[in-house]
Amino acid sequence: MTASKTYPVPENILQSTHLTAAQYDDMYKKSIDDPESFWAEHAALLEWYEAPTKIKNTAFGKNDVSIKWFEDGSLNASYNCIDRHLEKNATKVAFHWEGDSPEDSLDVTYQQVHYEVCKLANALKGMGVEKGDRVAIYMPMVPEAAYAMLACARIGAVHSVIFGGFSPNAIADRINDSAAKVVITADEGRRAGRSIPLKANVDKALANGACPSITNVIVHKLTGGDVEWNSAHDVWWHEAIDSCSAQCEPEVMNAEDPLFILYTSGSTGTPKGVVHTTGGYLLYSAMTFKYAFDYKEDDIYWCTADVGWITGHSYMVYGPMINAASQVFFEGVPTYPDVKRIAQVVEKYKVNSLYTAPTAIRALMAHGDTPAEGCDLSSLRLLGTV
Repeated sequence: MTASKTYPVPENILQSTHLTAAQYDDMYKKSIDDPESFWAEHAALLEWYEAPTKIKNTAFGKNDVSIKWFEDGSLNASYNCIDRHLEKNATKVAFHWEGDSPEDSLDVTYQQVHYEVCKLANALKGMGVEKGDRVAIYMPMVPEAAYAMLACARIGAVHSVIFGGFSPNAIADRINDSAAKVVITADEGRRAGRSIPLKANVDKALANGACPSITNVIVHKLTGGDVEWNSAHDVWWHEAIDSCSAQCEPEVMNAEDPLFILYTSGSTGTPKGVVHTTGGYLLYSAMTFKYAFDYKEDDIYWCTADVGWITGHSYMVYGPMINAASQVFFEGVPTYPDVKRIAQVVEKYKVNSLYTAPTAIRALMAHGDTPAEGCDLSSLRLLGTV
């Protein structure tokens, strides 16, 4: 029989956690016994224009399924991720961007995020994007991907992020299903030293009028690689925002207004667009990030997921940013240029919490101790897998 192994949490970590095991049990019990007061209390994690008084309204009848959270409350996701932090944390780093190549890196503060998001939001409004319109985002793992999401949220547009590895047909299917008005992409992406033809894939998706709802394609110049250009709808990101104001008042959104659409993988049939509404989703992301990762104000957090998946939405953009986290935003892959990349990034930024996939961990385990050799991992307090 295999012996059971337990790994007690070190005492110094126990002393500083948000919740002890007993406190967690009490918290869980209250969420079951009195969910309305529980969620009303924790809704204070968000900033509201109008605080909700109707907390939970659900029906699960055979022909009547309805789920509403905070339905009389109003707020804005972009405001909760950016503006609320500017008085205290304007100069705090929001993103430590680490490029595909170890030589490429950039720190972006919350003030800088606000500037970029407002300018893009105003550019979208100038293109006729209004509250409720859909915007498709097909981007590599660069800060502009987050800017695009938050710019949509700021003006009440519904973003639909498409994973950067998907084909032109998959892009077209998602654009047409959501009737997106604008696509935001980049000239190319980079992965393990290779170029990914993002703009070319969008061009193929739109070819021959295949996506009639699209009026504009915004292109971020990342690699400077050659791209085909259609002057009828293509516009460079930097040119689109050049004359736009760096101030954009957030749209007041009802808690039940849609924030984004994200499509299922399609592994069991046609991909389905799952609509996530604003209030309930934001609170879930904020709360699970804070407690599951035991996030502290000065922590450096890193999630290795792609923003094209729900993990990237919840634990790279909305959850961390609502909590004013500083995080690593990683364009690369764990084994490029070699298997020490993860450990080197942890050491470089003194990462405290690392959230990654079992697949990545298994790939590194195959190399024994080599992935960590010569690297200082003493900052790492928590390792999570999805």
